[in-house]
Amino acid sequence: MSRFNTASVGTKTVNLAGGEAFKETPKLELASILLTSFAKDQHYRTGDDTFARIRALVSDKSIHKFAAKAAIYARTKFGMRSITHVLAAELAKVCKGEKWTKHFYAAVVHRPDDATEILSYYMANFKKPIPNSLKKGLGMAISKVNAYSLAKYRGEGKSIKMIDAVNLVHPKANEHLTQLVKGELKSTETWESKLSKAGQDAGSDDEKEVLKKGAWEELLKEKKLGYFALLRNLWNIHEQAKDSLPLALEQLLNKEAIKKSLVLPFRFKTAIDELGTRNVDKRVIVALSKALDISVDNVPHLEGKTLVALDVSGSMSSIHGIASLFAAVLFKSNDCEMMTFEGDAKYLTPNAADSVTSIAASLKFDGGSTNFHSIFQRAKKKYDRIVILSDMQAWDGGYQSPANYFVKYKTAFSANPFVYSWDLAGYGTMQFPERNVFALAGFSEKVFDVMAMVEIDKNAMINEIEKVEL
Repeated sequence: MSRFNTASVGTKTVNLAGGEAFKETPKLELASILLTSFAKDQHYRTGDDTFARIRALVSDKSIHKFAAKAAIYARTKFGMRSITHVLAAELAKVCKGEKWTKHFYAAVVHRPDDATEILSYYMANFKKPIPNSLKKGLGMAISKVNAYSLAKYRGEGKSIKMIDAVNLVHPKANEHLTQLVKGELKSTETWESKLSKAGQDAGSDDEKEVLKKGAWEELLKEKKLGYFALLRNLWNIHEQAKDSLPLALEQLLNKEAIKKSLVLPFRFKTAIDELGTRNVDKRVIVALSKALDISVDNVPHLEGKTLVALDVSGSMSSIHGIASLFAAVLFKSNDCEMMTFEGDAKYLTPNAADSVTSIAASLKFDGGSTNFHSIFQRAKKKYDRIVILSDMQAWDGGYQSPANYFVKYKTAFSANPFVYSWDLAGYGTMQFPERNVFALAGFSEKVFDVMAMVEIDKNAMINEIEKVEL
């Protein structure tokens, strides 16, 4: 996410670690949460705290429409799921009588089970009655789902299944929905159903192995396995259909599929970390590393010299994988120098010829305090931009913002760099007033496009969100 406010010097506050910081505007804070939160606990805040903060932000009626646009943007452009479900349900509770609301609920459903997840959150927290706008919007989305997707996302075993959603929101009837309601819609064409059927039809364990191997082979040859499903099932294919592994890896490295998938770059790193602990064929790890490089090959080249400063303090433990990945991506794609900081800062010299995965693995998180001052105290030359990757929870260095040290750095080197204060946790505070920096957040490679944009258009990301039509 990005924001640059030339009219405000920022509002002083105290961050979650107890240090001096500057409060983000409501729009920037909400966007940061949407683009960084996966609805789970973080070092300084639990998932419930995040939901409560969203609830507090959307209590302000003036932000409702922006929040809706931001949810659509986060879901469709950045692939963020659970947190957008939370925001959609919270807006349904507080947004009454607005003409655009039903169009929002229809648009935020990017995949059929988005509808059931939104309903599940709403029912668990607010019970009935369900607002008419939510019914109409989700009904519009469900009525457009084709038979294949409707069967795939039936949600059997979930608290709210697709058939429950149909009964709750009453979408416009069609042949597929009628079959679903009557129990006549079969899931024979989904990859899950094919594998399930293979297991059910087998008379012995040996026969089950043969049938599952055949099911994987068919799915891969007919290209019926979605990209995320392929990524998630690499181990199963490795174990159950080893002969089909080359075809699976070929599809994994398909550039067009990677771009269309909305699979976030850190997913590849997660897969590498998980499969690396198993006795997996090394071709899988090599392919995942290459796929990761492909997923960020559209990162724009930024003119001039860049310093990447990576926070390796204790509070970064829960997001160190994401942080190291993005530091490596920036270093790999641009003319960058690398620095890590905790109580003090120091330069690193990674090998630019290494893969993103190798560079990320070389970055060590040793814990310690967080001293933003040290970035500008240790910087040894003039840079065109400085990118700070952190959760923005500084408490060392006298509990004060590093803004004064930034001024000293600029004077010492006759520099006037762009500073990107990249909040990787979405906690809602920053280490500079907004007018002095771009405040970034998010895990998608699209954020790198924004970096290229904002050096020309200071309100680029907020403007991109505002362009979303309702």
